[in-house]
Amino acid sequence: RNYLEERAQQLPLVVDYAMRYGKPSIPDKLQSMKAQHCDRILLLPLYPQYAESTQESVRDVLPPGTKMLETFHDHPAYIDALAANLRRHWQKNGPSAVLVMSFHGLPKKNSERYERECRRTGELLAAKLGLKDGTWQVTFQSRFGYADWLQPYTEPTLVELAQKGVKRVDVVCPGFVSDCLETLEEIGITAR
Repeated sequence: RNYLEERAQQLPLVVDYAMRYGKPSIPDKLQSMKAQHCDRILLLPLYPQYAESTQESVRDVLPPGTKMLETFHDHPAYIDALAANLRRHWQKNGPSAVLVMSFHGLPKKNSERYERECRRTGELLAAKLGLKDGTWQVTFQSRFGYADWLQPYTEPTLVELAQKGVKRVDVVCPGFVSDCLETLEEIGITAR
């Protein structure tokens, strides 16, 4: 964070985007930025919570010495942005009885840091919104195979809430900075 703040005062500051599994690719974009005489680059993967499968896959394609921000799961600006989106939704639709915060699932083995950061994001968001215990819950989606995955799982949680008589549940996905297949299909269609 301090690195970016310092550079912003020494404009010009170039901000651009690249994709890990698409175009423009990270190596292509880094080459383009070097051609613009960018001599110090800070990469921000848009994965709020650290997972080896995400951040380290980005680090794998970076030239040695490239700085990368690993996580922003608890950054006040991120929590504020999540809370602002939910407040806008609730202003338009009214609040639901329960807020489910659904994060991307991972196999439980070696996912302690990721799970801790997901739960911390959930706690901070609930506190920012002033939610009481029992009115919010952290869950995990996108599981497959036979391994033990992080729990509780989103879909069975939603079924259980319905069986308990909860009429309306809002689901937010604070592990995704923008909608994608996993939010649009899994949450927007299947979970709905």
